[in-house]
Amino acid sequence: MKRIKVLGICVIAVLLSISVAKATGSTQIWIPSTDIQAFKSVHLGIDNYIRTQKDANGVYGSGMYDLGLTTGISPFSKVQAEIGIDYLNMGDNNILDAKNYDLHPIYFNGKIAIPEDSLFKGAPAIAVGAYNFGTKASLTNYNIVYGLLAKTIPFIGRISAGYYTGNKALLVDELGKASNSGLLLSWDRAVPEISDKLWLAIDYQGGKNYLGALNFGLSWAFSKNVSVIFAYDIYNNKNAFYNSSNVNANSFTTQLDINF
Repeated sequence: MKRIKVLGICVIAVLLSISVAKATGSTQIWIPSTDIQAFKSVHLGIDNYIRTQKDANGVYGSGMYDLGLTTGISPFSKVQAEIGIDYLNMGDNNILDAKNYDLHPIYFNGKIAIPEDSLFKGAPAIAVGAYNFGTKASLTNYNIVYGLLAKTIPFIGRISAGYYTGNKALLVDELGKASNSGLLLSWDRAVPEISDKLWLAIDYQGGKNYLGALNFGLSWAFSKNVSVIFAYDIYNNKNAFYNSSNVNANSFTTQLDINF
C-alpha cells in the first residue's frame, strides 16, 4: 500500500516513466481492506489497468494508472490509522477540455481501523475510511466514505463486508442517474500449503457507477517488502464510465507494492 532519499528517487523515477482509477489506501485488489500501514512505514503502490476489450470506437481503450503513497500515523496497536495521496491518470486525452480529469490528478485518502481481537477475543476487524477525495469540485471530488468488518476464519481465510457511499453527482450510471453507494465484499487468504509467498483474493464493489466491479487474482511476494498482484477486473456496468465517449471495458491489472 523507507529512507527519505530512496523514497524520493523512487517517486521521481516513476513519475518520469508513467503517465499515472482509483485512489485508495491499503486494499484487497480493488476495494479497501481493514489493513493499515504500520506506524511510520511508507507504502509505494504502482497500479496499472490494461483494457482487455475494445471500446465504442473498436479499439482498446486507454489504460488507467495509479501511483500512490500511504503512511501509517498511529503509534497505538489497537487503534491504527493511515493517510495517503495518489497521482492518477485515467487516460483522458482531451487535454484542452476544461473537464479533463487528468488535469487534476491528485487525490487523498485516509483510514482508521481496529484490528481483529482488539475489542475482545474473537472480535472482527473494523475500519472506516475515505478515498477519491479529488481537488476539482464537480469533477474529481468523488468523496467516497466507507465502513468495513473483517474476520479471519481458520482454513477458510478472511471474509470482509461493508458499505460505501459517495458524491451522487459524480457516481452515476450511464443515464446520469445517481448510483453512489453499494456493498463491499471480499475473501482473501494466504496459501502456505503451496508457498508462503502466495496470496489469493476475490473482491466486489457494488453499484452501477464506473467503480462497480468484481475482481479476482493473486499476489506473489518477491521479498519481505516487495510483492505484485496480478488480477482481472469485470465491471458491473460497461456503459458507465467517467468519460462518456468510452466504455468501461474489463481490464487486467498489475499492482506493484513496495514497503519502506
